[in-house]
Amino acid sequence: MDWQALNLSLALGGMTVLILMPIALLLGRWLAFARFRGRAVIEALVTLPLVLPPTVIGFYLLSGMGPSSPIGRAWQALFGDGLVFTFEAVLIASVIVNLPFAVQPAQRAFEAIGQDLRDAAATCGHSSWRCLWRIELPLAWPGLLTGAVLSFAHTLGEFGVVLMVGGSIPGETRTLALSIYDRVQGFDMQGANSMALVLMAISLATVSMTFVLSHRGRRHG
Repeated sequence: MDWQALNLSLALGGMTVLILMPIALLLGRWLAFARFRGRAVIEALVTLPLVLPPTVIGFYLLSGMGPSSPIGRAWQALFGDGLVFTFEAVLIASVIVNLPFAVQPAQRAFEAIGQDLRDAAATCGHSSWRCLWRIELPLAWPGLLTGAVLSFAHTLGEFGVVLMVGGSIPGETRTLALSIYDRVQGFDMQGANSMALVLMAISLATVSMTFVLSHRGRRHG
């Protein structure tokens, strides 16, 4: 069992969720309630990581964060080292790839809140911030939590983008999915099987949690 890869995968999943959820809350609420021209384009951009092959996303992220790119040069100037093939690069890629897994459940949860309820809150003098805090979040939390769980589970299993942007550096970018691949390449099928079972158990537990939250949300909806 590659405990170092497991710990790195769990850290990557946790940090991805921490960064992603405020973005998902704000972007999901905005897409749920705002009406403007070009909304379909923004929704398509958010959904794009779901349909693009991971190698395509990884290629563009590698190009966008490489040493000759503006982001790569800025990172080099600030931190004195390159960005690609580091944990930070994998984390940035993970946040982008998981955007639809977090934003879409949040958007659907906010869309389920009736406009009449929001109008009633505004009539009672509630500001937009107070309405969000006191009315919308208590109703939308199952969707937000579902997005967090899905993002975490998807991060644990992500392979192509992590390999393209981070390589497979032990202790730095080699996640559990990459470690399984390395064990198979080395004909260590027993080691690969034990890690695959752990990954499957964690994924099953997190997906089960999303169904529990979904049922609970419908009961309270």
